[in-house]
Amino acid sequence: MKVEASNGEEGKRVGAKRNGERLVRKQGCSRRTRRRVHAASTAIQRLFVACKSVFKGPGTVPEPADVEMLKLLLDKMRPEDVGLSTDILFFKSKSSSSGTPRITYATIHKCDNFSMCIFFLPPTAVIPLHNHPEMTVFSKLLLGSMHIKSYDWIDPDKSSISASSAKMRPAKLVVDSDFTAPCNTSILYPTTGGNIHTFTAITPCAVLDVLGPPYSKEDNRDITYYRDHPYTKYLDDATDQSGEEKHDLGWLEEIDISKDLEMDGVKYLGPPVIDG
Repeated sequence: MKVEASNGEEGKRVGAKRNGERLVRKQGCSRRTRRRVHAASTAIQRLFVACKSVFKGPGTVPEPADVEMLKLLLDKMRPEDVGLSTDILFFKSKSSSSGTPRITYATIHKCDNFSMCIFFLPPTAVIPLHNHPEMTVFSKLLLGSMHIKSYDWIDPDKSSISASSAKMRPAKLVVDSDFTAPCNTSILYPTTGGNIHTFTAITPCAVLDVLGPPYSKEDNRDITYYRDHPYTKYLDDATDQSGEEKHDLGWLEEIDISKDLEMDGVKYLGPPVIDG
């Protein structure tokens, strides 16, 4: 998922005075809470150090052992490890009752080799179907319940595309399920694992995403959005050679993203990571 604020600098979006799309902390935490947050900083720092070791830059995919190491670290991550708790009123959106619910994000770290971000989705908010070109992505649902749907491309030579759907590409459905925290980390690869996916919040949600490498227009890793269509809508049974069950397939149509769906950046308020 690409993170770009729709207007203004990220810092200007931070204000603990509003419930809406802001992170609101309760004032005056106990000593026990402070000790717990201090201990949690170790978890995010360990994840950061592991990411520096695992992600080697554009054009590379982490080794299986490194993937498993990151997965184990992320599987153990808790909301408090990034400064979140049920006392923080961050999910709510003023537009949740009318219009498009706004999604916010906080960047923990970003460099040429990887990025670490948290996405905050109010109920019914949707991150549209989008791809992750040449990326390996780890997604950890920290709080809430959401529906995840994902696809991988299939060879277009094995499917029939009608003249009316020349801009469509066939894809295989990988995931189409509900997830509730705490749950295991999902992993997608440049060409497998559900590289093209969409999130729909059932309840307020927080998702920790690790991308390696991150999106980059300069390196031709820009984000692309899609709309999915039933496979049978553009299917010629006489020439279909996919060899797949048709209910597991779909057509993905490239679309322009609506400005209403752009995300708002907020400041990361959890334990810092130390790059040194």
